[in-house]
Amino acid sequence: MVETSGTTESGSGAGRTGTGETGSGPRKSSWKYIGPGIVVAATGVGAGDLVATLIAGSKFGYTLMWAAVIGCLVKISLAEAVGRWHLATGRTLFDGWRSIGGWTTGYFAVYVVIWGFVYGATAMSSSALPIVALFPDGPGLKTWAIITGLVGLVFVWFNQYAVFEKVMTVLIGVMFVVVVYVAIRVVPDVGASFAGLLPVLPDGSLIYTLGLIGGVGGTITMAAYGYWVNAKGWSDSSWMKVMRLDNRAAYLTTGVFVVAMLIVGAELLHASQIALTKGDRGLIDLGQVLEDRFGAGTAKLFLVGFFATSFSSLIGVWHGVSLMFADFVERTRAGRRGEDPEKAGGAAVGRQQRSLPFRAYLLWLTFPPMTLLWLDEPFGLVIGYGVLGAFFMPFLALTLLWLLNSSRTPSQWRNGWLSNGMLASAGLLFVVLCVQQVRELPW
Repeated sequence: MVETSGTTESGSGAGRTGTGETGSGPRKSSWKYIGPGIVVAATGVGAGDLVATLIAGSKFGYTLMWAAVIGCLVKISLAEAVGRWHLATGRTLFDGWRSIGGWTTGYFAVYVVIWGFVYGATAMSSSALPIVALFPDGPGLKTWAIITGLVGLVFVWFNQYAVFEKVMTVLIGVMFVVVVYVAIRVVPDVGASFAGLLPVLPDGSLIYTLGLIGGVGGTITMAAYGYWVNAKGWSDSSWMKVMRLDNRAAYLTTGVFVVAMLIVGAELLHASQIALTKGDRGLIDLGQVLEDRFGAGTAKLFLVGFFATSFSSLIGVWHGVSLMFADFVERTRAGRRGEDPEKAGGAAVGRQQRSLPFRAYLLWLTFPPMTLLWLDEPFGLVIGYGVLGAFFMPFLALTLLWLLNSSRTPSQWRNGWLSNGMLASAGLLFVVLCVQQVRELPW
């Protein structure tokens, strides 16, 4: 069974679980237990995601509101599947991938190295942008980017999951308040919002629609959800109801973000035909638009929310993907020693947070990417990052479909028709997005 340390939340109920162990979870799910879902939601929604949603709203108004709702349901089904695997089997997701075949190890090894290198620079730059806008007379972008990276490194290095979760909760609270406040300030058209729930595809909207369904909150951090579930102290299937409540609350919150940013794009940008810069810098453009319309106070508040969005993604990746990497190293070593990684049990998350592989990957996310702040990203690296990144979400959806319909999962926790339908639809969607993303790469 999964060993954990940190914030183990014991409830009053105990019984036999689907994995044959004595359950430690509560008899009833309760809001007081939620936490890992908030972490994964805060990490998965980055500044670039918000800009993409704004651009969709600016181009098509409220028409694609329905796609945001479907996207929320897709993320709930994916994260629920990750959490269910960890709790039902007592094994980690990487352990499950290894059981499918050695090719998964090779794929993940290449992916996590290249992705971490490029993402590190992206996350630091994104976190620095709103600080530079708030303090234009201070240090430049590169200096602030390095500072945010070092702060993230020190924070994750010296803090266990309990403190990490509290800080992420504060950051997502700031994000939520700011984004909803701005959406209210622009005065949404309620009638048009409800009309946007009717599935319609305007000319030229297919890629934006697919992006809304599959993009916001859909990253490698969804795979990290199970590791955060274990870090919370949820170690067996007796926590299943709590995990599901936690997951739904998180992605409903994400859904509110998406709807709010669509409203801002529709009301503030669509009517005025204002175009935003693609990528994180588009939020700087929006800050200027907000200042022109509502004053400097609203603009500065928005920049604070922009920083909370970017920095929560930074420390979330620093923590969650480092946990995945530590588990990857542990399973790989076990295999090389001739041990059976499939029967090794779950991840001792508390120990892994202090392990050499965890901290080595933290350093990899922080220091090598700083070189990209001075250099244009090498052409080959951009292509490798884009291809691997595009293939990860189909990989996640389809391997979960495989694992949760096999004998690796206790029969009572295997997929039903609804889970199979959602995961198969998600897999197909992400394959289409993958093909489109690869086609758009600068070959």
